[in-house]
Amino acid sequence: MRVRGVSARTRAAIRRVEDQEMWPNAVAKALSRLEWAFQQPGRYLNASETPSPGLEVEDARDDLELAMRLLPLGARRDLGRLIKRIDEEYERRTLPEPNHTEWAVFGWWWTRARER
Repeated sequence: MRVRGVSARTRAAIRRVEDQEMWPNAVAKALSRLEWAFQQPGRYLNASETPSPGLEVEDARDDLELAMRLLPLGARRDLGRLIKRIDEEYERRTLPEPNHTEWAVFGWWWTRARER
């Protein structure tokens, strides 16, 4: 899988991070999972009745956050442009969940509620 929307230099940096600290295609798979979720119909993101640890869109956003922490500055800025758009869409398609504020330590995206 290939990460689209970033430079070849950033793709190379992502591959290095995946090889050394993550797993093959981690970033592309996370982006793909989020893209798929955003293509689903409806105003709000759908939430399954039974959570699937590791397969939720929040887990995909966690993977992107890990990559961002590990990437060099230039690649982080380049990938960050994609993630900024993802975050804006995620925020638009979710609602604040006041009962999950303690989850903010894992990332702000865990404090948002999806439709059930």
